[in-house]
Amino acid sequence: MAELDVTVTSVNRMVWHGKAKAVVLKTVLGDMGILVGHEPVLAVLADGPLRIDTLPEEGGESESLWFAVHGGFFSLDSNVMHILVEYTEMASEIDLERAKAAKERAEAAGADDEDEVEALRRAETRIDVAMAASGKR
Repeated sequence: MAELDVTVTSVNRMVWHGKAKAVVLKTVLGDMGILVGHEPVLAVLADGPLRIDTLPEEGGESESLWFAVHGGFFSLDSNVMHILVEYTEMASEIDLERAKAAKERAEAAGADDEDEVEALRRAETRIDVAMAASGKR
């Protein structure tokens, strides 16, 4: 079976490496779905969710891994995909209540402060990813 060899790396750690059948991510030009055999591509990532549909283990099930991604880019060539991000969290690392509280704080601060706008965007991404991973989206 053909497969994608995917590596997710942040500034300070290698986050995930494995085999996948599909990757869905958000670029500055819109959402992209990557399947085996996709043409080579290099793109800038937007803040948003990243979903990796893993290959099933022998006799097992495929699973979808969710990440909140904040900045970065990805490259794909010959079914080898490198996703390099400034900051990312796996859905399992996200505290939904903390993310909701961060969103409320950022909304209360208003849109005048660029840092608060960025904080709001990060909080919304984290909430979206946590909800999607739990099937509540």
